[in-house]
Parts: sequence; structure tokens; C-alpha cells
Amino acid sequence: MERPERRGGRKGRKKVCAFCADKIEHISYYRDIPKIRRCLSERAKIVPRRVTGTCAEHQRQLTVAVKRARHLALLPYTSN
Repeated sequence: MERPERRGGRKGRKKVCAFCADKIEHISYYRDIPKIRRCLSERAKIVPRRVTGTCAEHQRQLTVAVKRARHLALLPYTSN
């Protein structure tokens, strides 16, 4: 059996950064907990850019915000 060759680019539409769409310049760990929580997996890991579609600048801010929120016990380090 031969497999059909796959050619071309991506499938679907390009993901858009949720923070850029809402025109958020800086991610604040104490104000944006619901948005930050969406970027965490079931096991409370930070989901990578390629999955969420977050831009590089906001992904770096998101990482810092998650770590600060974990330190202040606003977010869990691990899931239950």
C-alpha cells in the first residue's frame, strides 16, 4: 500500500494571540488569572506557543506571570 504524499502548507487558520487580540500590553499575574489559567494544561504546565498561538513577547510575559502567581499561591504548581 502506498501512502498519499502530503504537500503544501498548514491546515486550518493561523492562531492569533489572545493577549494581542484584547490589546493587552503587559500581562499582570494578579489581574489576568482567568486568562493565564487558559494557557495551562490539565497538569498545570505552561502550554507552548505553537499550541496556544500566543506571540513570543506575550509568551515570555505569560511565563513570568505564571511563576509569580504560583509563588503567591494564586495558581497551583501541579494538579490535584
